[in-house]
Parts: sequence; C-alpha cells; structure tokens
Amino acid sequence: MNSSIEKSTFSFLKSLSKNNNREWFNKNKQHYLDAYENMIAFADALLHEMRKHDNIETISGKASLFRIYRDLRFSKDKSPYKTYWAGSFKRATKKLRGGYYFQIGPGESLAAGGFFSPNKDDLKRIRQEIDLNFADWKKLLSNKSITKTFGPLKGEKLSTVPRDFAKDSAGIEYIKHKQFYFERKFTDKEVLSPQFLKELNQTFKNLCPYFDYMSDVLTTDLNGIDIV
Repeated sequence: MNSSIEKSTFSFLKSLSKNNNREWFNKNKQHYLDAYENMIAFADALLHEMRKHDNIETISGKASLFRIYRDLRFSKDKSPYKTYWAGSFKRATKKLRGGYYFQIGPGESLAAGGFFSPNKDDLKRIRQEIDLNFADWKKLLSNKSITKTFGPLKGEKLSTVPRDFAKDSAGIEYIKHKQFYFERKFTDKEVLSPQFLKELNQTFKNLCPYFDYMSDVLTTDLNGIDIV
C-alpha cells in the first residue's frame, strides 16, 4: 500500500487546473484514475492510523473521498472539476461528535476538524456551554496541542448577538459563532514528503481534547445528565 502522495497526483491536478474541461479530462482519464487510486491508498492508510486513537465510522478510504466533479447547480463558476482531492471521516456512535476533513491539492492542502454545520439544537447547546462555563471554554481553546497545531478557532459568525444571550456575556464573541472548527494548512513540500501521513494523523490526533470536551457537552443537558 502506497501511503504517500505521489508527485504524479499533484501533476494531474496542476494540469487539470489549466485544462478544466470535459474534453481534456476524458483524454486524460487514465491519469485521473491513477491519481484516484493513489488517493484511495493514502486515505486507507490514514484511516488505519486514525483508528488507533479514535472510533471512526467511515468504512474505508475510498468511502471517505468526495467526488472530483463539482456541483454546478448554484455556482457561477462552471468549471466541471475540483482542482483538489478532499475527504472526511465521521466519528462513530452518538457519544462521539465532530468530524475530520482533509484536502489535498497544489497550494490548497489543509486539514480541518470540528463542527462545520451544527444543527439548531447542537448550536444552541454549544452556545449555552460557552455562556455558562466560559472559563472552561477558554482553557480548552488554550490547550497547547491545539494552539500549536491549528492556532485560533475558526468559523462564520453572526454580526449581532444571538437571541436569548446577553451582549455583555464574557464569551459573546464565541457565542456569535455559527461554526466551530480548527484548520491547518500544508505546503506542497509537506504534502509530498514521505512523513506527511504521520504528520496528518498527528494533526487530527491533536484535536482529541476538543472533541472529547464537545462530545461531552453535546450528549448531556445543562445539568450534565445524559441525553443520548
């Protein structure tokens, strides 16, 4: 099993970015298939390593990968193909919340994890936690394994204070968040290194304190009683 991203996989994506049309893609279908097989092998190897420190529901590396074909229905950009590979891993059981996302492409490689589109109930519960236990929330966000790997929390925010929360709440700037995730970018040199699989796995592993805390929050009510 090849657990490294091959240079030929990057060269395919670079060529695709310059020739993002169906005619070129069909003529270079074998190059695409070779790159796809490389990404499946890499994702399989990554999944194998991640299962050593987390319970992942995603059944295989292939199942983790998104299609390279773009959804053009609501996009002004009608380029038919993505210029990167992307995939995600879902944590298993109702007790384990959060998800992992990786993206591989020239100048576009990154790892991210957290809560990208929490449902209405989860969003409210996260905001309540920040409001009621802001000291614990601040301590969580200052965790060294998180800050050194990812930096600050990311996510879209409201411009106004959410309903049912006071504007003078100590955690109001975090309460305004609609998304709660962390992101780390990688250079092309890092991605093509034989050590990238190990580095990406460790990157995701460093999110464990965040996922443990948030999973506990999202599976209990305000009194700490299990709700799942």
